[in-house]
Amino acid sequence: MTERPAALFAMTAENVPRVFPQDVLTRLRDALDIDPTVVAGSFTDLRVRDVLAETEVLVTGWGCPTVDEAVLDAAPKLRAILHSAGSVKGFTTPAVWERGIVVSSAAEANALPVAEYTLAMILLAGKDLFVSRERLRAERVHPGWEIVPGIGNHGRRVGIIGASRIGRRLIELLRPFDLRPSLTDPYVDEAGAAALGVPLLPLDELLSTSAIVTVHAPDTPETRHLIGRRELALMPDGAVLINTARGALLDHEALIDELRTGRISAILDVTDPEPLPAGSPLYDLPNAFITPHLAGSQGNEVARLGLAVAEEAERLSAGQPLAHGIDASVLERTA
Repeated sequence: MTERPAALFAMTAENVPRVFPQDVLTRLRDALDIDPTVVAGSFTDLRVRDVLAETEVLVTGWGCPTVDEAVLDAAPKLRAILHSAGSVKGFTTPAVWERGIVVSSAAEANALPVAEYTLAMILLAGKDLFVSRERLRAERVHPGWEIVPGIGNHGRRVGIIGASRIGRRLIELLRPFDLRPSLTDPYVDEAGAAALGVPLLPLDELLSTSAIVTVHAPDTPETRHLIGRRELALMPDGAVLINTARGALLDHEALIDELRTGRISAILDVTDPEPLPAGSPLYDLPNAFITPHLAGSQGNEVARLGLAVAEEAERLSAGQPLAHGIDASVLERTA
């Protein structure tokens, strides 16, 4: 039997049993020599430093401390980082990539619940559910059964901003429905969009022709306030804007002004700042539906992230390529 690589958990300790329930942990420990009672919430702890000196694989997650040059110097045998969450930007440093350490992420696994949340919001928004609920709650009068023009999901146009992992999963989930998705992404060409089965549009055209626009672009200096006053004005009357990416992609001041006109609606799982201040008008606007950053993995869904890491650990131990390795050359333009 091949000797298992020595590994160390680096995350918030209470998340270890949540992300790695017993069945998943057993599978992980079959691939790696890892002690679930030793968790690096800090790399300065003496017990952690002793383990770190022999560590070949870091199993990271939410709350992982920064992996900088000092940490890498203390872990001379480290050759892989397997991250049990989405983005690795918050804890990796250039030194990780410079030293040739392979990095994998469970972002693909985390993309599914975000895409599912978005699909649900698209279908509910198409029925005008959120505005209707607010009207019913305010007026306390049932409007009676009637066919309301302009609502429904038959042939509704859905504009997707960003062919990220989540954007691509959403395109897959939309296939069984009688909706018309389109895509905008500066890094996707016509052939790439055709392979995804959607038309590729410039951002302005997508905004002006979509009844529902959903944002799945990364948070970079170039995408800050990607949707601002000018872009919001392009959206047709009655349109719905969904954001499950990062709050900074939207100009919230401009969005609040636009929402106050009643012309469009917004569904926001992320905000800028996050959380919103208690006095934010977004809490009170009837055409703003706010959720507290819960589109990603929740409850039993987080075990899917642990399973993704266990599968990567099995590949690593078998000398196989990682399925979800991160390419450092595109890190700046990914989530």
